[in-house]
Amino acid sequence: MAPVATIVSDTTLPSGPLPERRAAPGAHAPVPALFSLAGTVTFITGGGRGLGQALAKGVVQAGGSVACIDLLPQPTNDNGEWDQIQKLVALNGGTASYHVCDITNEEKMAQTFEEVERLAAPAVLRGVIACAGVQQMIPAIDYPMDGFRRIMEINVAGAFVTAKASANFWAKRDIKGSLVMIASMSGSIANRSLTCTAYNTSKAAVHQMCRSVAQEWGPAHGIRVNTLSPGYIRTAMTDQLLAEKPEVEETWMRGALLNRLGAPEDFVGPAVFLLSDASAFMTGADLRVDGGHCASA
Repeated sequence: MAPVATIVSDTTLPSGPLPERRAAPGAHAPVPALFSLAGTVTFITGGGRGLGQALAKGVVQAGGSVACIDLLPQPTNDNGEWDQIQKLVALNGGTASYHVCDITNEEKMAQTFEEVERLAAPAVLRGVIACAGVQQMIPAIDYPMDGFRRIMEINVAGAFVTAKASANFWAKRDIKGSLVMIASMSGSIANRSLTCTAYNTSKAAVHQMCRSVAQEWGPAHGIRVNTLSPGYIRTAMTDQLLAEKPEVEETWMRGALLNRLGAPEDFVGPAVFLLSDASAFMTGADLRVDGGHCASA
């Protein structure tokens, strides 16, 4: 039997001119320009060490300036990371500053945003990465409530204070900023061999916080909010855990579809993407970078 042709009547087609196709400003720029952070400064909480410092280095390599925020009296300089950041900004003509701030203190956070703006001018404070967070591995049945509340205060309330301070800063200046909240694949799954109920709960809250504020601030202010959800990362914190419980690494590796655990540098590219114009039509979304763990049963 011959195939039946589908006949479309002229009456089914829209009449008159087609709606205008609108892309984000800068969307037609060359691809390297889409990923560039030149002329901008990015505010990174938890930027005194670990993943936050690796992301700061990536921002600078993308041509941007950076402001690292942490409770530490000064940034760590393990393997010369902070020195490398300073050398890179000197080459690019930008700035790299460090600020001691409690991310749960609204007044101090607002003051720090203004301080960063002054120091980084004429660069525009257009990006924020909410990276500060803490972890505890304690069986839920034994979990002390003061420990549970501490994780919620830092990982959830601290993330919200950062988000709120960002939105207020941008709305007052009509800046269409990009907020990247570091969540975790643990906000979507329960990890084998890890008793981290409080941490997992906090990261699930960050996922929902992202979706909720994205729908508030996108239509009203053009502010984009997304989460970046890492999988297992080899950091000083996880190295200590694996040294104490070597059997955990064996369990993790069974779900590692690329035959390795993550390193802080694996999340630089995704973070720069979310900050830059390359992701200009992306908000309220989660970018999971987990080496395939969530795809493996």
